[in-house]
Amino acid sequence: MAQALLSIQILPKAAKPEDDTHLYVDRAIEIIKASGVAYRVGPLETTMEGDLDQLLEIVKEMNRAMFEKGSPSVLSQIKLLVHGSDGASMAHLLRKYPDGQ
Repeated sequence: MAQALLSIQILPKAAKPEDDTHLYVDRAIEIIKASGVAYRVGPLETTMEGDLDQLLEIVKEMNRAMFEKGSPSVLSQIKLLVHGSDGASMAHLLRKYPDGQ
């Protein structure tokens, strides 16, 4: 499939009101890291770079993991950029901002 960029903001509902949702988000980022795809964590979302099919599988695995941790519901907001011929890359889009500024 085509090369893509996929940004995700995953918002799991905590199992108990006193639960810290950051523990859920940390688990989601662990899944991305373990996948081996290039990624960049931002303050509001995480962007992944790779094969579109693989990125969508990662999103499914992230959501599945939230339920396994006890979340009763999960909201995942996704942005997707797909390039057919030359591929999508974070490096290309951020070339003018190497330090993120």
